[in-house]
Amino acid sequence: MTNIKKFFYIFIGLIAFLLGAIGVVLPVLPTTPFLLVASFCFVRGSEKFDKWFKGTRIYKKHLENFVESRAMTLKQKVSLVLFADFMMLIPFIMVDNIYMRITLIVVSLTKLYYFTFKVKTIKSNSAIN
Repeated sequence: MTNIKKFFYIFIGLIAFLLGAIGVVLPVLPTTPFLLVASFCFVRGSEKFDKWFKGTRIYKKHLENFVESRAMTLKQKVSLVLFADFMMLIPFIMVDNIYMRITLIVVSLTKLYYFTFKVKTIKSNSAIN
């Protein structure tokens, strides 16, 4: 059972990494959320994949500052928040349950608060290095 779980994490991590890499080129796909998912999955799936991922230029450019110092550029923050809000808008529109809608609003406001007040804003990715 553990091997299946690790394989699942690695598989999802690779898909998230691929989508994040595509997001570097295509402005409609945000990079940071997919790379966060990839990092989460690789940490749980395989030490080898985790080391490989943390050695990539994509990780170093887009995610390393956040992991090390809880800091993001304004562009990264806005991209992440808007993408998450857009994804939460889909169930908000499709579900006709007031409690679910209230829950989605609370989650969205909590996310907005977190990224506004808890994650430091930096001018560029190289500002911390």
